[in-house]
Amino acid sequence: MGTYAAASARILDSALKAGADYADVQFWAMRSEDLYVRNGDVRDASDTRSLGYGVRALVDGSWGFYGSDRLSDADFDRAAASATAIARSGAEVAGRVRAVTPAGSIVARWETPYRIDPETVSLGRRAAYLLDVEKSLHVAKNVVAAFALMQFSTTRKEFYSTTGSAIEQTIRQAGGYCGATAVGRDRDPQTRTTPDLFNQGGGYEVIERANMAALAPETGREAVILADAPRLPPGTTDLILSSNVLSLQMHESIGHPLELDRALGWEANFSGISWVRPSDAGHVRYGSDLLTIYADNAMPLGLATVGYDDEAVKPQRVPLIERGILRAFLSSRDTAAQTGLPQTASTHAQDWASIPMVRISNIALEPHDGTLASIVAETKEGIVVDGMTSWSIDDHRLNFQFGPQIAYAVKNGKRGRIYKQPTYTGVTPHFWGSMDRVGGHADYVVLGTTNCGKGEPEQNGHTTHACSVARFRNVKVGVKTDA
Repeated sequence: MGTYAAASARILDSALKAGADYADVQFWAMRSEDLYVRNGDVRDASDTRSLGYGVRALVDGSWGFYGSDRLSDADFDRAAASATAIARSGAEVAGRVRAVTPAGSIVARWETPYRIDPETVSLGRRAAYLLDVEKSLHVAKNVVAAFALMQFSTTRKEFYSTTGSAIEQTIRQAGGYCGATAVGRDRDPQTRTTPDLFNQGGGYEVIERANMAALAPETGREAVILADAPRLPPGTTDLILSSNVLSLQMHESIGHPLELDRALGWEANFSGISWVRPSDAGHVRYGSDLLTIYADNAMPLGLATVGYDDEAVKPQRVPLIERGILRAFLSSRDTAAQTGLPQTASTHAQDWASIPMVRISNIALEPHDGTLASIVAETKEGIVVDGMTSWSIDDHRLNFQFGPQIAYAVKNGKRGRIYKQPTYTGVTPHFWGSMDRVGGHADYVVLGTTNCGKGEPEQNGHTTHACSVARFRNVKVGVKTDA
């Protein structure tokens, strides 16, 4: 029996007495640690903790939610009654979509696999490592700033429902990266970082895999080169995306438009709606035959990897796009029921105070063959881009412009000159339709981000995008950013 089983039983009983047809409650015990160094100093060292619970109640097919961090019996009763009252008021809305009543009982425990508990690595050892990394970024006098950071989070959840579910989960996540800023002769500062999406499920071993100590000197050197490099000239050329650029491209032009609440028109905040609709599944071409994307919230190392999502749905691997054809969307119980499409266990909340909603979770681009080096070797003319500075996309997730940190010219299969401030632009189905090479497992990485915004009030989601590298034909590059 979990720590909060008795409190949860009271909450659920109070919700039923208040008139709920169904209710569930999830307790969250959250801890987040952040350590950040810059120019030889520790600038931030924080260790924050939070404990609270969120109650969902269902009345006549309408949901109500109430979050609280107050733990008295009276507060438990108040939270249950408030969630039920909110649900009852929603049931009076004309023309509303009726929610699905969860059924069945799940009793389970799950924990993120990890190798090194961060608690066994002292704060002093962590800081010393980051300070050494940051120091090694200063490879020249014109490196004016450098930083390194690491972060850890542990969330313990207990979920209980009026149907008898009791699910305990411990979710561990970690991440780290570093970077340098150099100023050139024209006084234009340029920043180069290691992959800034290197966040994964696990313990301190994630920091070891980030390999900052080995990557830092080259990262600093490229910042220095960028400081005096020319801007990428405009043109149309073949474009090779590194895994960290490709992961963000997946996020913006595949992940968000495939959130099923957006495709249904239920959600438009932050990222707009979607250019595809549920009725498009099974026949609309999203990209080339090399484009196979699947959702998998049981994926090793994923930030959205769980035993069960925040409405007690067990993850499974679901194809979203197969050989370029749209197949499914990221869904909740209710959105899946409205469309007849598969459930993907993609309902997540930011914390105990936030209502669970459909989120980008773990999505992966199926690898094919070859490496970044071999794809470059077979490219007659083009550019390779890496790192990310800026990104923009319209509210239907169609027209986009991305600004990587660095571009390497490719001529007759060899890398050449470095350019700063590269940009590329495209239209989602045309761009993915131009993809003619996808790398294999050698360059395949699992990259996550912890700041995906959605909803009002805003929630930050933890998402993962697993991919290798890819080449796209005849892409417009060098679009002016200062017009």
